[in-house]
Amino acid sequence: MATEPILAALDVAVQYPRSVTRSSVLSDYWALTKPEINFLIAFTTAAGFWMGEPVPVSHFPWASLFHTILGTVLVSSGAATLNQLIESRFDAQMRRTARRPLASGRIEVFSALWFGISLSVFGAVYLALATTPLASLLSILTLLGYLFVYTPLKRKTPLCTLVGAVPGAAPPLIGWAAAGGRLTVDAWLLFAIVFLWQFPHFMSIAWMYRGDYARAGYLVLPAGERKDRFVAWQCLLPALALFALALAPSLRGQSGTVYFAGALVLGGAFLYCSTRFALQRSITCARQLLFASIVYLPLLFALLALDRK
Repeated sequence: MATEPILAALDVAVQYPRSVTRSSVLSDYWALTKPEINFLIAFTTAAGFWMGEPVPVSHFPWASLFHTILGTVLVSSGAATLNQLIESRFDAQMRRTARRPLASGRIEVFSALWFGISLSVFGAVYLALATTPLASLLSILTLLGYLFVYTPLKRKTPLCTLVGAVPGAAPPLIGWAAAGGRLTVDAWLLFAIVFLWQFPHFMSIAWMYRGDYARAGYLVLPAGERKDRFVAWQCLLPALALFALALAPSLRGQSGTVYFAGALVLGGAFLYCSTRFALQRSITCARQLLFASIVYLPLLFALLALDRK
């Protein structure tokens, strides 16, 4: 769940030098992996590994952390590529996605298919060999849920957000499983934080680009007057639950007072932006909420990691 800028749908038939053409191809394949999403995935995976690894920093397995992030990002990149392959026909109908490499025809379907499959398979195998089988299994289940459950549901029901939040919250579990080989209550707590965070985050995007989504036939929001109530509750209830749940690591002894204070401040600001958007439902409030959501999660997890007990 991420947003991309609205790009001008203008192709200029210019003969570029070979080096520029090669660079453009590499750039298109890089865009298929959705690097802006992979940043958050890498960050939350690393946080899960860090919190799941009990050894002190002096003996911390930095190589294993690197393997975990790399394998997870490879699977995520493959999933992003295959998702764009499935949705390329619909992406072409949306202004914000029409210039994606597959939607615009700059990359062939067969090439993208093998690129996505190769990344996914290699990433899952890499995780199994370099970390733990459980981490690999979780990455495979996440990929399958994202591609074959969440992706088709986007065209059938607004409840797709609820379903999509499950694979979207899996990276901390993958990181934790790679560190310890099993999942604990504290691992599921990180999962729940990311799960709840996604609702206000995605509602801001869905509202900003609701015309685009409707044009392509995506049912991410209900039709008619129900849309306003749906957006309001999808922002307010998860944001309220997130505010309380984000304090739990301190209460459970995972972190100290620095994290507790930071979670109060960050949670209060995020709840304010979510409430303001829920009440006003304006583009300005949606943009502010989107920015707040992008800032909130990395800062919260960074505080959690730095103040780990």
